[in-house]
Amino acid sequence: MRTRLAIKVHGMLERHFPERRVFLKSDTDTRFIRLRPETQLIAFASGALLVAWTIIATAVLLMDSIGAGNFREQAKRDQVTYQARLNDLSAQRDRRAAEASAAHARFNAALDQISVMQSQLLTSETRRHELETGIEVIQTTLRSTMKEREEARLALANLQDDAADEAATNLLAAKDAGAPVDFLSEALARTAAERDKVVADAQEALHHADELTHEIALMKENNDQIFRQLEEAMTISVAPLDKMFKAAGMPPQRILDQVRRGYSGQGGPLTPLSFSSRGEELSPDFIRANRLLEQMDTLNLYRIAAEKAPFALPVKQAFRFTSDYGFRRDPKTGGRRMHRGVDFAAPAGTDLHATADGVVTHAGWQSGYGRLVKIEHDFGIETRYAHLSKIRVKVGQRVSRGEHIGDMGASGRVTGVHLHYEVRVGGKAVNPMIYIKAAKDVF
Repeated sequence: MRTRLAIKVHGMLERHFPERRVFLKSDTDTRFIRLRPETQLIAFASGALLVAWTIIATAVLLMDSIGAGNFREQAKRDQVTYQARLNDLSAQRDRRAAEASAAHARFNAALDQISVMQSQLLTSETRRHELETGIEVIQTTLRSTMKEREEARLALANLQDDAADEAATNLLAAKDAGAPVDFLSEALARTAAERDKVVADAQEALHHADELTHEIALMKENNDQIFRQLEEAMTISVAPLDKMFKAAGMPPQRILDQVRRGYSGQGGPLTPLSFSSRGEELSPDFIRANRLLEQMDTLNLYRIAAEKAPFALPVKQAFRFTSDYGFRRDPKTGGRRMHRGVDFAAPAGTDLHATADGVVTHAGWQSGYGRLVKIEHDFGIETRYAHLSKIRVKVGQRVSRGEHIGDMGASGRVTGVHLHYEVRVGGKAVNPMIYIKAAKDVF
């Protein structure tokens, strides 16, 4: 069966690929090569496969070339769009930086004005207390003077009656005895002068009391105006700070309580007012002043907390954002990986600054990050500054916001000169732009 099938197949091949002979002649000999149908089929199939592979490979190369050209054109368009977007963001950043600088100047001016107003408030309260004490003394003296005036008036009336009777008697006696009446006239004149002096003193005391009452009314009006200005300044100053901490996901009351525990000393200019030494209740003005002092204390706590949280930019010179927080494409592997910070691009050697008060916990080389600085802040916050060309702080060093900590470079796993800036809360990376954007209308 197998032989018959082979013979049948061979016959079919003979019809399409008859047996051929290739003769090879030389001067002395002639030889030939016998090409059987099977050999011709194999050669034909091999040739067909080679031609087909050549056509397919050429088509693939042509399509790749066309696709690569389109991809390059698209990449160029994307690059132009990205560059325009970066330039726009850079311009927005410059405007925000100018606005932040102006807001910071206004904030400092408001603090200076509040300090001046606080001093004026304390001075006016002391002056008012002295005036109230003086008025009490004057009122006591006035009541005593009026009482003495009434007594003098009654005594004068009695004296006039007695003097009239005595004068008549003395006149009769003097007439009988021949004595002069000059002594009696002088006594009456002295009595009248003393009476006029008492009346004048009483009127002067009443006039002085009216002046003091008017002065107290003016002082109360001035105090009320100062209170209104201070209350408006407190509202304008505290509200943006409260909004900033809420926008950064930091509960204001918890932050203030934590700062207050770290600054629990008593005394100083923000001590509540209490001038009464007799156990009397405080006046409404004193209560209002104490409320303002509490708001000033809250503003001061906010200022301290703002210094300890990363609400500032690490780069103060001209820069541009080159990569945002989140997933991005890895240029080496082609996959997507998490970018746990933001990148700032600027010339090599650009100064880098701490974004909040804290303590340096790492200052050296770390794989991937290159030269890295880690700073630990309050509230469980840590900031990282990577790819530096030079580190200018040491481990354990305490730094303040805005202090120069290193220079921008390209150390570690990078594609160019830039700063990789991270913010971590409780060891978990968060978007640094949350803090930067939260503070854009305050600082």
